Amino acid sequence: MVGKRKLAMLLCTVLVGGILSGCGKSATDSNKGTTTSSEVKNVGVIQIVQHDALDAANKGFVDGLKEKGYEEGKNIKIEQQNAQGDMANAQTIAKQFADAKKDLIFAIATPSAQAAYNATKDIPIVITAVTDPVKAEIAKDWKNSGTNVTGTSDKVPVDKQIELLKKLIPNAKTVGVIYNTSETNSVIQVDELKAAAEKQGLAVKEIGVTNVNEINQNLASALGEINALYTPTDNTVASGYALVGKLCLEKNVPIIGAEEAVVTKGGKKPSEVEITTLSDMSFTINTDVAKKLNITIPQDIESKAKKVTGGVE
Repeated sequence: MVGKRKLAMLLCTVLVGGILSGCGKSATDSNKGTTTSSEVKNVGVIQIVQHDALDAANKGFVDGLKEKGYEEGKNIKIEQQNAQGDMANAQTIAKQFADAKKDLIFAIATPSAQAAYNATKDIPIVITAVTDPVKAEIAKDWKNSGTNVTGTSDKVPVDKQIELLKKLIPNAKTVGVIYNTSETNSVIQVDELKAAAEKQGLAVKEIGVTNVNEINQNLASALGEINALYTPTDNTVASGYALVGKLCLEKNVPIIGAEEAVVTKGGKKPSEVEITTLSDMSFTINTDVAKKLNITIPQDIESKAKKVTGGVE
């Protein structure tokens, strides 16, 4: 199951376009509906770590800006920085952007957003791939952040994912969840998972890690105790999706993920712009894996699902 990330990035682009056009002199091309500016805007991008979902968000951001009339080398300068999964690196990058007085900071994922907000309360910050900006303490409210932060959230309804799990694996008793215990966004999702699982009569086994290197041992030792694995939108785990998939397939443990990658391998102040969530969700099912694990996909789910193959040797 995956959120409509493309829609989220379109929303981000609209927000950024509006904020940037408010930072200096600008004009609108009436034929194309794009915004051009007589000044070069300086944008800093902080991505917490490299993995497919965040890379796609980054690319969508740059492509969207180009569609809105902001193009590198013409009227915008984008400085890309990757923290390589290290919060201290994210904080250093954020401080550098703040000291450089960037016109806008685009923060990808919760740790990046927190680092940016800690570095500046003045420069507009647009976020994406942040599960809950209020609980992450970078916004006071969803509808009106009350801070210099706005953007989009990748929050998905965990209860619906657990309902899906029960339909696909009706005899499941225990679901495992692997996550980085130091990622605020992941802790929030695990709490929601436990509440949803309890309603469905499922036990939850937490598999905590602090870095990618711990995935192999911690997950391998837990696979014999679970009937399925849930992967939240966790940046550390996402960096190790290939390993997670390999270990689970070897033990015939199906994965329900919040991101598709686990199966495929205007002018307003930020404080005035509502922080939006994904408006819809879609299913993505790896049919080869489902066949290997002898999982029968109910017709009502199969008819709506995007189907992918591969990953079975």
